[in-house]
Amino acid sequence: MRYRVVIPVLNQLDYTRQCVDSLLASGTPADALLVIDNGSDDATPQWLTSRPEVPSVRNRVNLGCGGAWTQGALLAGAAEWVVLLNNDVLVSDRAMDRMLDAADHHGLDVVSPALGEGPLDYDFVGHAAAFCARMAGTLRRGWFHGVGFAVRRRVFEAIGFPDTDRQLGGREDVEYLVRCTRHGIPVGTVGDALLHHFGSITQKAIKLETGQGDLGDRDHFYRKLGMGWLERKRFKRERRASALRWAADEMGEHGCALHMQRVDGRWEATRHL
Repeated sequence: MRYRVVIPVLNQLDYTRQCVDSLLASGTPADALLVIDNGSDDATPQWLTSRPEVPSVRNRVNLGCGGAWTQGALLAGAAEWVVLLNNDVLVSDRAMDRMLDAADHHGLDVVSPALGEGPLDYDFVGHAAAFCARMAGTLRRGWFHGVGFAVRRRVFEAIGFPDTDRQLGGREDVEYLVRCTRHGIPVGTVGDALLHHFGSITQKAIKLETGQGDLGDRDHFYRKLGMGWLERKRFKRERRASALRWAADEMGEHGCALHMQRVDGRWEATRHL
């Protein structure tokens, strides 16, 4: 099997159902999916039971995003690629294969598809087809995002799995990006496939339920990266500069960017990472 798609979920069944249906409609085989139920207490377990063709695992407790990613990667068998995907997304036609084809073409070992975020107030299927035709071959080298990224198995063997530290609280993707960069792993985001992201639905629900403004510890995150105050400022400045440069270059050449935000019924290039 070329890839397995690992989807951690915690409640939010409507989004999980949409995500799975979108993947199946886009050409992803059911047996290439792996839903990790992180202790849902809504109708998610019953729905997964009713869909035996979709492989799933139920955890008694919430292992967090990094824990579920690592669990899924370990259970992915001999697949060459493990795709770590949010459940609040829709995918373009043949998104997984086209993203991985682009990764092979560009020599990437970690890859994300292009990303559009916000309300679904437009025709995603039509927009995605036009977007991917326009942006095919476009590459942001040096960046991937946590909404959906594919990791070639040899990367796990070289630098390990995503960090399972719950104090990271949503920064697991950035920690893994930094680790990849420090070890010279070629990473990038490509325009050959597109995700629609509704917007961190599970994290928002947890914050609303618990009253927490941040699900992790930012200072702990930077300490894990070995960054003091000055390094932290430099890291943020470099990320901001890269986002501005990529957005400007892509908008100038194509009229759209690999990271877009839906605002008041129109698309705007996202100028942050």
